[in-house]
Amino acid sequence: MKISVITLCLNGADHLGEALQSVADQDYTELEHLVIDGGSTDGSLEIIRSFADEHPTLRWWSEPDKGISDAMNRGIGFATGELVAFLHSDDCYAGPTVLSEVIESLKANPDAVWLTAGIREIGADGQLLRELPVRRYSARRLLRNNILFHPATFVLKETLEAVGGFDNSLRFAMDYDLWLRLARVFPPLVLDRIVTSFRVHLGSRSSSQSMKALEEEYLIRMHYLSGCFSRLWHRIYQVLRRALNPQGFR
Repeated sequence: MKISVITLCLNGADHLGEALQSVADQDYTELEHLVIDGGSTDGSLEIIRSFADEHPTLRWWSEPDKGISDAMNRGIGFATGELVAFLHSDDCYAGPTVLSEVIESLKANPDAVWLTAGIREIGADGQLLRELPVRRYSARRLLRNNILFHPATFVLKETLEAVGGFDNSLRFAMDYDLWLRLARVFPPLVLDRIVTSFRVHLGSRSSSQSMKALEEEYLIRMHYLSGCFSRLWHRIYQVLRRALNPQGFR
């Protein structure tokens, strides 16, 4: 089974080399690495070109896009592998056997169409902040909260295409929306393994836009709920929003 690893980049030169190297170091050789650059001006393109010269499995494109969902959908369109993974320019795989272990798990469970695992959070300088093992999965738990980690989730390309890929109208919680649609097809295979190092720093989108992401997750959740469940989740949302932003809550 061939894997397509998709990396989004926009002025990510500080950590891009580590992300690219972690893919190049994988002992699973049936893979391609697709880098979708949004028009970087900080030296990222020079790093990408250098890696592409040394690693023929790396292909890349650089042009403005319409947002993260659009860029990821472009990557899916370019992918020639049966399995798709997302590893963005701030992140890196937790070891050289990650993709081999993912493939072994999928081969042992041939009915599975997607797989999710755990991550570790690291700081800007690479220090370990905490480990987040894969969470116990159920559709009910997923509906309550986004319990899956994007860079530790792998999906068959044909399944991604069947459910419509990422919603281009979403800016922050497009992964959560995709998980909910995938969960309607089949539950994910759960791999009890830390597979990705997710970098947390002030410049990361997840750190700087947490309130907007929460609001978008709420709207996505409302799309899947109705009646009394909607009223219940509205109350939970109000409590969470007040807790995250006590000064600015209205």
